Amino acid sequence: MEQKFLLKKAREVRRGICRMVNRAQQGHIGGALSETDYLVALYYHIMKVDPARPDWKDRDRFILSKGHCVEPLYYILADKGFFPREMLDTFSLPGSPLIGHTNREVPGIEMNTGALGHGLSGACGMALAAQKDQADWKVFCLLGDGELAEGSVWEAAMFAGHYHLDRLYLAIDRNRLQISGPTEELMSQEPLAQRFQSFGFDVAECDGNDSAAIIAALEASFHRPGKPHLLILNTLKGKGVSFMEGQTSWHHGRITQEELERALYDLREEED
Repeated sequence: MEQKFLLKKAREVRRGICRMVNRAQQGHIGGALSETDYLVALYYHIMKVDPARPDWKDRDRFILSKGHCVEPLYYILADKGFFPREMLDTFSLPGSPLIGHTNREVPGIEMNTGALGHGLSGACGMALAAQKDQADWKVFCLLGDGELAEGSVWEAAMFAGHYHLDRLYLAIDRNRLQISGPTEELMSQEPLAQRFQSFGFDVAECDGNDSAAIIAALEASFHRPGKPHLLILNTLKGKGVSFMEGQTSWHHGRITQEELERALYDLREEED
């Protein structure tokens, strides 16, 4: 997959996120922007999915455990043809299935999430099913780093290690900020890699705002069987929008028309 395509697609998705939040006047935009490159890597290169058959039994599964940051996932599913792009205009509006957290009424969504700490448990169940069926499909799951304060995450990690769920590919959006401030001030997580290794995980790290680096790290992990996998994505909250980058205040927010225009300027195509 060409680096130029990945960069262009990530900018496109980020522009879509900003427009969705501007129309809805609400959204978890900071974490949505930080996770975008990971979702681009999954859906445009790594994952085996079929928009014409959302329930295809041999598809790869993706669980967005940090379900409040659903905007890029909705955008990508529409872009891939899971549902009409026009539906994006209804994001977070009354009566729309595109609510502010993942919703299984939307084609391509595997599991309702948003109550933090539940997604990894669901992903473990799917990975165990694939293992028992000796199936080839994989289960990808994305957690937020603030979500790691939930005890159920560690229960699921213990389960994954015990059952050697090597079809499970966990990722953590390590942007180091949550709604109340820096993660290390609120509930220290380091040494994060070693903690997951102690639960039996194969652990790698990469630049989480570089889709090509993410693809390389994931493809390398496909050749390390026998353990569940964790990819720590070192990201920047608000990535791509200068006045949002690294700002806790943009965990959730509204975008005025003026701010939207500033964001779209930041996210313009390089050739423009």
